[in-house]
Amino acid sequence: MGFVIDLRNPKSNKAMKRILVLLFLNFSFSIFHTVHAQCPVRNTAFQDGEKLEYKLYFNWKFIWKTAGSATMNTQQITYKGQTAFQTDLITRTEKIVDRWFCMRDTLRAVYTTDIVPLHYRKGANEGGKYRLNKINYRYEGGQTFLHQYYRHGDGSVSEADNQTQECAFDMISMVMRCRSYKASDFTVGQRVPFLLADADRINKETLIYRGIKKFKAENKTTYRCLVFSYLETIRGKEKEVVTFYITDDENHLPVRLDLNLRFGTAKAYLKSATGLRNPETSIEQK
Repeated sequence: MGFVIDLRNPKSNKAMKRILVLLFLNFSFSIFHTVHAQCPVRNTAFQDGEKLEYKLYFNWKFIWKTAGSATMNTQQITYKGQTAFQTDLITRTEKIVDRWFCMRDTLRAVYTTDIVPLHYRKGANEGGKYRLNKINYRYEGGQTFLHQYYRHGDGSVSEADNQTQECAFDMISMVMRCRSYKASDFTVGQRVPFLLADADRINKETLIYRGIKKFKAENKTTYRCLVFSYLETIRGKEKEVVTFYITDDENHLPVRLDLNLRFGTAKAYLKSATGLRNPETSIEQK
């Protein structure tokens, strides 16, 4: 089973936080080219009223235990006079986990109907400390301008104004955008770079496409999935942090994540999906 997350270890608190953040971050699978900064794309994957629910498990003394849950809702709204989408992600740890590390996070992203980010907010109550991250996007002359605000757990504030010619996204708008890309454009082993705005920084991250595999869920449903690995570079060396499975259909739903963290292993599974835009053609017929 790999390492074990020991919730009595304070270092494991950071691991738990990282698990829930990676839950939705790490099924992004688009190549981000250096083109016009706004990078609009046609949405083919989701619609107003979509709701996804997840359950998270951790390995404790070689037994898999429920650790938390997450819900992501998408709705169509009017934002500053224009039609837009708003996606809210809410994560919650279970009571057994709250005894060691309580997490109550609410993330919100607003983006245009062609998935150009406009605003992002993350309020995180984690381990008794409150953190707030806000990003406002502006586009001019083929450039993306980001004003980033971050309130640290100790109450101090960092602000930054960043600029890039590439597409830049927060974790939620990136997830929603990437769901509309065609996986047929990838080859096994292909490296996929992407640009992520977080706190007061912009980071370059990497994914690797592993190919197509089948996954049998807890409800006995078998999905045909695209498999990707998310890499981090630490002291000049790449480390595989998570492997995730995305349905090979027009919805591109993440149905499974396997996380290999420094202090343990964890898994996340899709529990339910309603309000889907497209048929679930990746489900294998019995």
